[in-house]
Amino acid sequence: MNRCSGNILWLASYPKSGNTWFRVFLTNLIRNSDEPADLNSLEPARIASSRTLFDEHAGVESSDLTEDEIERLQSRVFEAVSVKNENCAEPVVMKIHDAFTLNSKGEPLVSPKATRKALYLIRNPLDVAVSYAHHVACHIDTAIEHMADETHFFNQSKKRINNQFRQRLLSWSRHVESWVDGLGPYIHLLRYEDMIRAPLETFTRAVRFAQLPDDAKRIQKAILFSDIRELQRQEKTRGFKEKSPKASSFFRKGTCGSWRESLTPEQALRIIEKHRTVMRRFGYLDNNDEPVF
Repeated sequence: MNRCSGNILWLASYPKSGNTWFRVFLTNLIRNSDEPADLNSLEPARIASSRTLFDEHAGVESSDLTEDEIERLQSRVFEAVSVKNENCAEPVVMKIHDAFTLNSKGEPLVSPKATRKALYLIRNPLDVAVSYAHHVACHIDTAIEHMADETHFFNQSKKRINNQFRQRLLSWSRHVESWVDGLGPYIHLLRYEDMIRAPLETFTRAVRFAQLPDDAKRIQKAILFSDIRELQRQEKTRGFKEKSPKASSFFRKGTCGSWRESLTPEQALRIIEKHRTVMRRFGYLDNNDEPVF
């Protein structure tokens, strides 16, 4: 990738890998309030696939374009957002689930001219499969198939215009590799499991890489206010606007290793066989190909 020169800090991940949890932490860190941030008022407020964001900066209504035409303009939209905020000391944070791909013109969706840095959140695909199935209310076998599909799109609908565009995910392995290998020194990886097991160290490293407010007490408070029990409490009492209508809840368990209770041995083996190389690379399999978490 060419040298990054923009002002967007990407929060990138395959769905159900901790992106929203990190956004809760980030919101609490930035606002530095004496009480937990409202779940329905998180930073960043928009995702890269937002139709509203596109319409505000593209100079053309997205409803008049095909999906391929939209993809060809998205990098320009991100550049416009970056330029608008180029004099800001803090980065513009943008959530994104798209893989790091090229559009039909051979240009990267994530333009280097718009990019400052990226944080990539990765999670054990065995747990992702379970959480993804709950999120979209599909069978676990279907989730496993989606995660193995090199042509898979998230949020794709041909029946109506959604408030988000389709998001090109590729397979789980290709999604991970596309970001980690595509951005080189401009990306920092956070494992979901490390966020649970060593939160202070893991969140602090991310904060420093992203050049966000680096104050130990402030980081500790943001972690406390982002605890899964607080998120579940808020979702139960106030609801969560980002929850899929198909799902019973967004914040289910917030643990690692719950796949052992939900996947059959055959299902787990299918995931491992498909994603073995990337799982080994990021510490999800030991030397005997046994799951670590």
